[in-house]
Amino acid sequence: MGRSGELSDFQRGTVVGCHMCKKSLREIATLLNLPRSTVNNVIVQWKREGRTCPLPRCGRPHKLKEEHRQVLERMAQEQTFPSLQALAAEFRRVSGANVSAATVSRELREMGLSRRSSSEGKAKERKKAQKVAEVSVEDKAEVDASHLDLRAGCIIRTMQLPGTDGLYLQHVDVGEAHPRTVVSECAAINQFQNCMAVLLCNLKPTQVRGVASQAVVVCVRSLGMVEILAPPPGAVPGDRVTIHGFTGNPDKELDSANVYEHVGSELRTDSQCVATYKGVPLEVVGKGVCRAPTLSDCEVVLTHVGAA
Repeated sequence: MGRSGELSDFQRGTVVGCHMCKKSLREIATLLNLPRSTVNNVIVQWKREGRTCPLPRCGRPHKLKEEHRQVLERMAQEQTFPSLQALAAEFRRVSGANVSAATVSRELREMGLSRRSSSEGKAKERKKAQKVAEVSVEDKAEVDASHLDLRAGCIIRTMQLPGTDGLYLQHVDVGEAHPRTVVSECAAINQFQNCMAVLLCNLKPTQVRGVASQAVVVCVRSLGMVEILAPPPGAVPGDRVTIHGFTGNPDKELDSANVYEHVGSELRTDSQCVATYKGVPLEVVGKGVCRAPTLSDCEVVLTHVGAA
């Protein structure tokens, strides 16, 4: 996969421009012929740091161009070679890059795909390549909104996370025996206590300054403004938030990057501030739809602190 740090300033600016024109990750990636993960990295960097150009890289520069690195990565994962020298020779023939076996070995180590020449090493490499292929197939399987465990919850208490400036710790009732702890960087959340919110409850927990963040308070964000997505009046902690046409049992645990790529990019508020997935409202059946207080036509945020 390509890395966002290898893009030109023009390409990175084009990615951000397309995002501001309300194009999805998939549309931008197709239009610019880039991996969706690369597009996502550029957009996340722009949102967090307000810049599109990468910081100067430290350490030894790569001898290979990014397109040659992609060729090498595919060859290492998809083919079996009797030795590193054989792999290097085939790579030079296919790519036209004039590099040594030592350079190929260094690049593979940085990719986490170092080659071994012994019988034991080859067996381990084949198992690793098979595992990588299986993971790749799983990653390509799109996750839709039916995989999300979205619930109405009540933010019981909010406090600043000790030793931080801008991180907040919430205790949230989501209809379980004990409240969950949630760490958030949304500055607006510190104003809310004893209020209802929508929470995503099955992302893989993350550790933030030694505190486990066990759920995500779903927010709506636009140009530095943040609002909590609210369940409909009458909702109680633990009520399931669903989307018509995307019903099913939520996964036990989800990866935040997969959720952002396949679901987060399709979640927005409409002109009436109603949260939608592919145009279909988020709702608590029999009680109504979920809304932002004032932010219309804006993105809905589904990720932990520090996640993409």
